[in-house]
Amino acid sequence: MTTTTLHPGRDGAGVVKRTVLPGGLRVVTETMPTVRSVAVGMWVGIGSRDEAPEHTGATHFLEHLLFKGTPTRDAMEISASIEGIGGEINAFTAKEYTCYYARVLDEDLPVAVDVLADVVTSSLITEDDVESERGVILEEIAMHDDDPSDVVHEAFAAAMYGDSPIGRPILGTVESINLLARDRIAEYYQRYYQPPRTVVSVAGNIRHEEVVELVVRAYERAGALTGPAVYAPPRTSGPGARTRSVAKVVDRPTEQANLVLGTSGLSRTDDRRFALGVLNAALGGGMSSRLFQEIREKRGLAYSAYSYTSAYADTGQFGIYVGCLPSKIDDVLKICRDEVARVVSDGLADDEIVRGKGQMRGGLVLGLEDTGSRMSRIGKNELVYDELLSVDQVLARIESVTPDEIAEVAVDVLSRPLTLAVIGPYGDKDFSDAIS
Repeated sequence: MTTTTLHPGRDGAGVVKRTVLPGGLRVVTETMPTVRSVAVGMWVGIGSRDEAPEHTGATHFLEHLLFKGTPTRDAMEISASIEGIGGEINAFTAKEYTCYYARVLDEDLPVAVDVLADVVTSSLITEDDVESERGVILEEIAMHDDDPSDVVHEAFAAAMYGDSPIGRPILGTVESINLLARDRIAEYYQRYYQPPRTVVSVAGNIRHEEVVELVVRAYERAGALTGPAVYAPPRTSGPGARTRSVAKVVDRPTEQANLVLGTSGLSRTDDRRFALGVLNAALGGGMSSRLFQEIREKRGLAYSAYSYTSAYADTGQFGIYVGCLPSKIDDVLKICRDEVARVVSDGLADDEIVRGKGQMRGGLVLGLEDTGSRMSRIGKNELVYDELLSVDQVLARIESVTPDEIAEVAVDVLSRPLTLAVIGPYGDKDFSDAIS
């Protein structure tokens, strides 16, 4: 068992420590002595992009099933154990990881650790639970499919990455969920939910040594701490994904058209990600951004217009989302293309760079004012990055971005072949000219 201080903090606050336990399980904590709560997360380095075709949707299916029961708790006891002490418990699935988390009073930390460890290590995954939860997931897919603003992002990923794991929906499809048998899900669980793939992160009014002791006790009961303390490096590659210049139209009789126009972005460890972040904030990150001003404020063409970036181990996305009247889509697309071209040719103005940096810096700091966000930051970082930058280091990296770096990343990323996804009443209309 080895313990390392990742960041010393200030005056006893913000101290981040990591302990690697036998079997490769990692525990990372951040002290926040002025609060009365703790957030606990158990991060498993398996996401929907890791699924083989026969396992499509299994990662998210597991997220549901792990709350259905263990040898010591049924579904009611799992939820009641946390809610009965005024806490909350939940989980989410992403493309490259799954997280199970709880937030409780600091004095109830032992309960949260014990319940989450029980859920993650000892799920029963019975046939009855699989069948009952199958219906719940199909309802979730149906609810998701009723929201065009969700569907258009999935259509964009499918158009960009094609029929690859990273391009498929996290929830799976109706067909794939109906085909997933109990034995296949259980095999997936046993194969991937192993200590070297798992990070336990805790933030709040805690002592690192106490957290480690609680985690060791819970995982030893499950027989999950065996073998040497091996550090598992983050994922650095995966199934190849290439952007494609393609327009995908989902014909629906909606009152509003939804579109995503974008291209491939940067991987999460690319040093240029800070420059791209400033560019994204200035172009479409808020009400003062170019896209919002041009599309909504000056022309009244849409209610919602923004740009975004997302990053994975070996690829990324840059996208522009707009929701508008179906009759306005050609005008909206032209503005998006014109503004992108203008950034590529001319870069950003000085005041735009100042606003972009300010938005990134404020968003970072304001987003880390509670135990849940701090827990997520250190847990996700340990799982998917090769170093933990302090908040001050990140702020310094943002502030150090130069106009030349922004111009260079704009030319690189925004000059790549474009992908367009559209949902609306367009029949067989061809949008290929909009991205050529």
